[in-house]
This record gives sequence, structure tokens and C-alpha cells, in this order.
Amino acid sequence: MAAAPLVGGLADVVFDHADEEPHRVALGRKDADGKWQDVTSAAFRDEVLALAKGLIAHGVRFGDRVALMSRTRYEWTLFDFALWAVGAQSVPVYPTSSAEQVLWMLHDAEVSAVMVEHEDHAMTVASVIDRLPQLKRLWQLDAGAVAELVEAGAHVEDEVVHRHRRAVTPESVATVIYTSGTTGRPKGCVLTHANFMFEADTMASRWESVFHSRPGDEAVTLLFLPLAHVFGRMVEVTAIRGRVKLGHQPELSAKALMPDLVSFRPTFILAVPYIFEKVFNAARRKAEAEGRAGPFDKAVDIAVKYAEAMEARAFGTGPGPSAGLRMQHQFFDKVVYKKVREAMGGRIRHAMSGGSGMERSLGLFFAGAGVTVYEGYGLTETTAAATANPPERTRYGTVGQPIPGSTVHIAEDGEVWVHGSHVFGGYLGDPKATDAVLNDGWLATGDLGSLDEDGYLTITGRKKEILVTSGGKSVSPAALEERVRAHPLVAQCIVVGNDRPYVAALVTVDQEAVEHWLTMQGRQQLAPGELVRDPDLEMEVRRAVVAANTAVSQAESIRTFRILAHQFSEQHGLLTPSLKLKRKAIEAAYETEVDALYR
Repeated sequence: MAAAPLVGGLADVVFDHADEEPHRVALGRKDADGKWQDVTSAAFRDEVLALAKGLIAHGVRFGDRVALMSRTRYEWTLFDFALWAVGAQSVPVYPTSSAEQVLWMLHDAEVSAVMVEHEDHAMTVASVIDRLPQLKRLWQLDAGAVAELVEAGAHVEDEVVHRHRRAVTPESVATVIYTSGTTGRPKGCVLTHANFMFEADTMASRWESVFHSRPGDEAVTLLFLPLAHVFGRMVEVTAIRGRVKLGHQPELSAKALMPDLVSFRPTFILAVPYIFEKVFNAARRKAEAEGRAGPFDKAVDIAVKYAEAMEARAFGTGPGPSAGLRMQHQFFDKVVYKKVREAMGGRIRHAMSGGSGMERSLGLFFAGAGVTVYEGYGLTETTAAATANPPERTRYGTVGQPIPGSTVHIAEDGEVWVHGSHVFGGYLGDPKATDAVLNDGWLATGDLGSLDEDGYLTITGRKKEILVTSGGKSVSPAALEERVRAHPLVAQCIVVGNDRPYVAALVTVDQEAVEHWLTMQGRQQLAPGELVRDPDLEMEVRRAVVAANTAVSQAESIRTFRILAHQFSEQHGLLTPSLKLKRKAIEAAYETEVDALYR
């Protein structure tokens, strides 16, 4: 277990590592031609120091709050550590945030400066700047902000930065991260240097073995999660502290991500279930297009059975894979599983997943295909992971055990409570909201769950999302939605039924998957308006709904559904930046469609 730090702050390791191993490759960054270039510990230290001097020259002082509004890229990490080096606090802002959201966060956090990525972001800030009297500075990355700041700080002595850095203590505030706001106005979670150091060092010490393809090789990860989200931020800090070579990829889409996985060749990744679903579905579509759907499905079946047998052996409930199963697994490893791994860069043997639940069968497939996915669970308020599956005993379909130094308790009403050094101290300027979730160091998460006999946690839903039908039946929508989404043609599913006579659902489809499906049937492509009325597509979605219903009682089952022409998007205010459904917003936007489900 990692001990809670007694002195110092997050920026210290940048300087310590440069002194200890100046030539070690710490990061990779793309040049103007899109080629990966190595950045050594010493080079990164020099860049952090130069930028920190520039921040001081521009008036950033100890304790000031500076907003960062950008996609995931190298310069964000550079700014984070430069701000921490001068004792300032970063306030991450999603690059897709609206003007009103930006106004709220910058006003609430009393931000004095903001770094944006490009002109569109600058215009968003500019549109509300007259209502932000405390905002004094705006820097734009794509307009040469880093070079401008470095030049401005050239006359500042290095010792000025070091004096600021030495004044940072573990209790100093490192960042204020705003919640995604699924149930109301975002709240600023105040996280300290100690919160991040404990979380990162615990993950690095307990899960260090999974950072590598094989023992003794270098550890490399490609970060593509949004750095405005606590999960992405924890990956950034853990990589720098844990001496993991770190690369950045700005787009959380399979099309943009896959080429960079191949060129950067990470040894492990941290992702959300959506990425693993995309990799699996793309592999299956490719096999189907080549007339090999049958063998692929057989390979999936063998991978799942093999992983189940390995899981049973790890928990002492089975002997492991039989000789026949091992032979079949070996055969499919050469013809199927190897290609899945190659699509992810070729070196990945381990991955971590969080943000939402992953289907047990998907986790088993990847494990059987040679990529063990360790599912975990956490919140912004717990500085990311509070639980995770241990390397040697993964129980697929659960989010694992409490991380070392953390405790999980299930309250009488089923709510998950968490305690540990990674739990935040409260919401910025909101003692009432803080008191509502913190009780003597215990965080009431708002999530519902259960612990099995081995202490593995399963999340079953959120307290605020429980539907109660007019007949008085309580229904947790998350499990149903997850099962419907398991169908390759389904993109999203939202279950409705609050104060209604029965449970129903709105479903959106994956356009790429539907196009492939129509092609394989020898049919012409259909416009979105035609798709929603297509009887064959309706039959496919009905199969997904029927499969989901087998896991619940009749009173909890989805009685009817409607296919929508377009997916829920963040741009239309229907998803959070971490791709969670904004239930109230969706039900309001599709009020007519929901009403039609009950006629």
C-alpha cells in the first residue's frame, strides 16, 4: 500500500526524475509531420521550468486558479505540471463546453487566467468575458501560447519557481474538477496534491505488473481519455510519477485512435467500455465482410470459455482449461486473437476500464484473446479509482475490490460508501452539498451496489436514476440499458417508465454497424427516417430487448421501444462529456416519442 505523502507536491517528481535519469524517455509527442518524437526526463523538466517562469512573469501566483480548456494533448500535461510547480490550481474545462457552462465554472472557481486550445474556444470564453471581471489572461495553444510564455519568463530566475514549488504541501489544492452535471449544475470537487499522490502511487505500486507487455520491458501508455475528466488526469499523474512513457491522442473515436495505437505501440491502455466495444465490433464486421463470421463467432466462444476456466482456477473453483480447450485456444490465437491485438498496436496485454460498466462477456472475450481488462470504479470525488480488479484474481463483470488503503461499505439502502486518502475534502464554496455526501470521512457515492463474499463490488445503478412505475415497482435502468446496448446494431438505450404503467425504452443505432448489416444483406442503404420504420431492424432491436428482459422480472421488463433516427449527442446537451446519458434532458427532448410509447 502506498503511504500518504508527508511533504511536497505533484511537480516535484518532474525535477527528481530529471536528476536521477535525465536521459530516460518520459513522454512521446507528435511533431508537425505526425511522427512520434521522444521527450526525455531532462527535456520535460526544462520545458516545465521554462513555462512555470512564464506563468510567474504573466502574474500567476501561488493559489491562483487557471482554467485549461483543450482536448487531450502534450501541452495540457506541460501546463498542469508548470502550474503545480508554482503552487497554482488548475481548473479543467471540457473543450465541448457551452458558453454558459464555461461562464459558470470560471465564475464559480474565480479563475484569473485561462488556457484554450484554439480560436473556437477563445471565442467561447470571449462571449462571456464581460461577466468574468477576475479573468485577466487568455492564452491560446494554437496561437503560440507556450512560446509566448517561455519568452516572457526568460528573465525570471529558476530559484523563483523552486521557492514556489517548495511551498507546496500535500494538503495544498492541486485542482478543482467540476462534476459532469447529469443531475444539475456542476459542482467543483476540490482535490489536493495528497489525493492525487496517494491515488497514483497506490495504482502504480499495486498494478505495476500490468503496465508491461512482459516482465522487464518498458511501460508505455497512450492517453486518449479527456484530461478534463478525473480518470484521464489520474492516468497523466500516474504515468509521470510511475515512470511510464506517456503519449497523448486528442480524439476519443476508434477511427482516429486505432492508427495511433499502431504507431505508438502502448504496452497497456486505460479506457472506457465504449473503446473495447468498438474494437470488438470492428473485428467482427471485418470477419463477416470476409465471409468468416462463423469462425469468428467460434473464436469468441472459445475465448470466453477459456477465460472462464482461467477465472475459475484463480478462485479455486475449477482446474483450469482442459487440454482440448487449450488446443482450440492456441489455434484461434494464431488466426483471430493475434489480429485483434495487432489492431491495438500489438504489444497490449493488459488494460484498465472505468467510467461505466462493461459486459462480463466482453471482458471474458478480451481476456481469452490475450488482453486482460481490469475493470474499476470511482468518481471525481474519489480522485478516480476507489476499487479495481487485482491482477492475479480478476472477477469479470465486477468492478473489483477496494484499492489498498480504501474501504467500501454498503449502506442499508444499498448505497456504496467509500473511505480513504483519495476521498476529496468537499465541493468548492458549497458546504451544504459537501455535508450531504461526506460523513466523518465517508463518501456517500449515490451509486447502488453489492459486495460478494470475496469483497468484489458490483454496481447496480444510481439512487437518483431508480424508476418507480405507477404500479409501485422500482426499476434500476442501467443494467437493462447495458444489456440492450450489447447488440452490435445498438448505439444507445435509455429506459423510461417513471410514474408510468410499465417500462419502455428509446433506442439509437450505430450507423456504421447498420450500414455494414445492410450491405451483408444485399440491401440498399436507408436514410435515418426510413431506418426507424424498417421491420428487419426492428426485429433485431427486439431481439436485444428480449435478451435484456431475461435478466429481470416481468414487472421490470421493457414492454415496448422506439428506434430514434439520430444518436444522443453531447452537442445537443443529451450526453455528458464522459458520454453518460442526461436522462431528464433526453426525456424532455423526446417527450412526444416517450408519450407515444404509452398510447
